[in-house]
Amino acid sequence: MNPTRQRRLTLVIAILAAVIVAAALIVYALQQNMNYLFTPSQVQAGDATHYKTFRLGGMVKQGSIQRSSDSLKVTFTVVDAGGAMPVEYTGILPDLFRENQSVIATGHLDGARFVATEVLAKHDETYMPKELKDAMAKAHAGKHIDESVNQDKQQL
Repeated sequence: MNPTRQRRLTLVIAILAAVIVAAALIVYALQQNMNYLFTPSQVQAGDATHYKTFRLGGMVKQGSIQRSSDSLKVTFTVVDAGGAMPVEYTGILPDLFRENQSVIATGHLDGARFVATEVLAKHDETYMPKELKDAMAKAHAGKHIDESVNQDKQQL
C-alpha cells in the first residue's frame, strides 16, 4: 500500500473512532441526567428500581402532611388510584402545596419511602402537568376497564 494512502486511511480511522467515542460519551451523559416520572403504583410495581433519581407524581393524601417542629422536615403521602408512597422532604415547600393537590417530587427511593430533593406543586385548580396526567391515565386505564366491566355485569 502506498504510504500516502496508508496515512489517509489511518487518519480516517482515527477521526471515525473519535466521533464514535464522543457520541458514546454524549449518550451516556444524557442518560445519567434524565429524570423519569412515575406514579406511586408504578414505583410499587418495581418500574423505578433501575433509576437512581426520578420524579414521583400524584396527589397529596388528605391528612398525611406532618411537619417537624424543630426543622424544615416534612413527610406526606403521594397517592394515585392504585398505590401510595410516603415522601420525606427537608426544605421550604411551595406556597401552593396542600392536601388533595397534585405534586411532583424529584428524588430517590430509600427503602420503602421516597426522599425528595425538590417538590413542585400545581399552580391552579385545573392545571395538571401533561406528564403526570398521562402517567396517571395510564395507571388508571386498567382500573376503568375493570369498573366498566363490573357495571355492565351489574346491569345484566
